Amino acid sequence: MPPLSPLNALTPVDGRYHNKTASLAPFLSEYGLIRHRLLVELKWLERLAEEPGITELSPFSREEKAFLEDILANFDENQAQQVKAIEATTNHDVKAVEYYIKKALKTHPSLSKAAEFTHFACTSEDINNTAYALMLKALIQEKILPALIELEKHLRDMAHRYASVPMMARTHGQPATPTTLGKEMANVAYRLQRQIRFLQQQQYLAKINGAVGNYNAHMVAYPDINWQALAEDFIKNNLKLDWNPYTTQIEPHDWLAELFHQMIRMDTILLDLARDIWGYISLGYFKQKVVTGEVGSSTMPHKVNPIDFENAEGNLGLASALFFHLAEKLPVSRFQRDLTDSTVLRALGTAFGHMAIALASLQKGLNKLEASPDTMAADLNANWELLAEPIQTVMRRHGIANPYEKLKQLTRGQRVNQATLHAFIDTLDVPAEEKQRLKALTPATYLGNASEQARHI
Repeated sequence: MPPLSPLNALTPVDGRYHNKTASLAPFLSEYGLIRHRLLVELKWLERLAEEPGITELSPFSREEKAFLEDILANFDENQAQQVKAIEATTNHDVKAVEYYIKKALKTHPSLSKAAEFTHFACTSEDINNTAYALMLKALIQEKILPALIELEKHLRDMAHRYASVPMMARTHGQPATPTTLGKEMANVAYRLQRQIRFLQQQQYLAKINGAVGNYNAHMVAYPDINWQALAEDFIKNNLKLDWNPYTTQIEPHDWLAELFHQMIRMDTILLDLARDIWGYISLGYFKQKVVTGEVGSSTMPHKVNPIDFENAEGNLGLASALFFHLAEKLPVSRFQRDLTDSTVLRALGTAFGHMAIALASLQKGLNKLEASPDTMAADLNANWELLAEPIQTVMRRHGIANPYEKLKQLTRGQRVNQATLHAFIDTLDVPAEEKQRLKALTPATYLGNASEQARHI
């Protein structure tokens, strides 16, 4: 069997798009999971040694702590292969990590006596739920949030740059009240800002309470220790996670569902953006910078296709589909535990991988955009009927009967020009200054406070 490469990988996450997803591997790969299990096991052992009620252990010396830290620091893929070799015999992935640690401890004169306290009173899920919480917390804070913040900043910069560039809106795909290109970018930036704030407040819950969540084995071995308080302290202070006091064998995964629903909301906003930018490119409101050597079509040499936004849309859809299944499935477990969550959690890398591909494609696509103010101005100038709205609104103010209906008769389903509208305005029974104000309006100046809103995002 040939070595794994981008050419023979089964999925595009590890194949075609490997350059966009490789940075996620330390968090969500098999190696990443094993390493985080190792981290939890070692920290739990160290915390037990600090507990006065466990008289068989005493707090580790500086040298002993350094030895434990080296086990983790020196853990690379070669070491992970040793764990996998143990798993080939045990047919149990967490037990393999326990045996790997015990083997290492037995090489140390004073720590060898602590070997049997590795994985003490733990069920596998005590290690797994904490490992996944640590992995996802690091992934979100170090990779996903920075990428989203960068994307939001890019949109905010576009909002400021194009704050006063008039653009015809297209409600229902039809010519509608003018806005500015910057204001439309500000709308998306604000949506992202809200979701980023929610993501920054995300909790990462974990537990370490035994086979069914009651500290049964713990209390038989050491009945005088307040195990619930110890567990809370370990989760909060040693692992820097949020403690869940009520669980069965598994942490119930509600926080995971919250996180994945959050990802779906984020993906939905970004998919909406990708489709709109695609549309604006189609309308000519945006041009794309030509990259030397790139080909848009295999047969039509002139084409510069919006492939980055199409790629983003496709991958956001895949990510959301996976996040939806994760969110709906993971909080459901038969009685105190079944193993369906274990295999589903292995797909985290695939879900976040597709999201990472989409984020990279969106950023790349946005970097290639150039606004076309002349195209937008021409569209506005060809649609003077857009001013039917302000004219009939002023007519209402001055008590003219049936203003909407009169403008509807004049404009609906037909094109009018400046002269037509001005002639209509001249017939109105409104003050002269109002007529002058209405005549001064053009589709490009009928913008409300769009520019101001865009500048203040």
